[in-house]
Amino acid sequence: MAEYVIAPSILSADFAKLGEECDKVLAAGANFIHFDVMDNHYVPNLTIGPLVCKALREHGITAPIDVHLMVSPVDRIVGDFAKAGATYITFHPEASEHIDRTLQLIQAEGCKAGLVFNPATPLSYLDHVIDRIDMILLMSVNPGFGGQSFIPSALNKLKQTQAIIKASGREIRLEIDGGVKVDNIAEIAAAGADTFVSGSGIFSKGQESDPNRYDSIIRQMREELAKAGR
Repeated sequence: MAEYVIAPSILSADFAKLGEECDKVLAAGANFIHFDVMDNHYVPNLTIGPLVCKALREHGITAPIDVHLMVSPVDRIVGDFAKAGATYITFHPEASEHIDRTLQLIQAEGCKAGLVFNPATPLSYLDHVIDRIDMILLMSVNPGFGGQSFIPSALNKLKQTQAIIKASGREIRLEIDGGVKVDNIAEIAAAGADTFVSGSGIFSKGQESDPNRYDSIIRQMREELAKAGR
């Protein structure tokens, strides 16, 4: 079973100090850097593009960069993020005209590929492409905004997804995104997640004066994950 991965979402970071913010969370024990890419079309917000990914690589970030595309259409931007240094690229099946083709495109660009499921999106999209999947990302909020509360029904969906992964016999990361915090991460892990995206749960506002805040938050998350076992 995959080791636990903590992936801070830079959507909640201080964009004026983005390289420094990424350095700090990685030094504190985070594993991935998570990109929430929104296009003001598929979701009602506009965030960051491949130039930011490229800038972080040039800054010196060597950790995996996990790019979640909330854009439509998808295919046009895949190559840009691959060239900018993305490690994983995940997308919403509803945003692709040809899901299998998009997965092939991502992998042909040298990245790991995955599908993202909104709270009400059925897992049946996996039926004919599970052999192409490196990551499954379940949204535990509706996409488009940071700082939302965890939707409890995601726990049952995690269990269902874990069963699908186990039946496939493949090594597929099971990622959760939305409302993940210290006080619920153990329960989420127990339901099957191994990769945890957290934005406001890590880049909490109002604590900027504490130089050790990331060390403290990520340590607490690790302590909670230890309770879930692995």
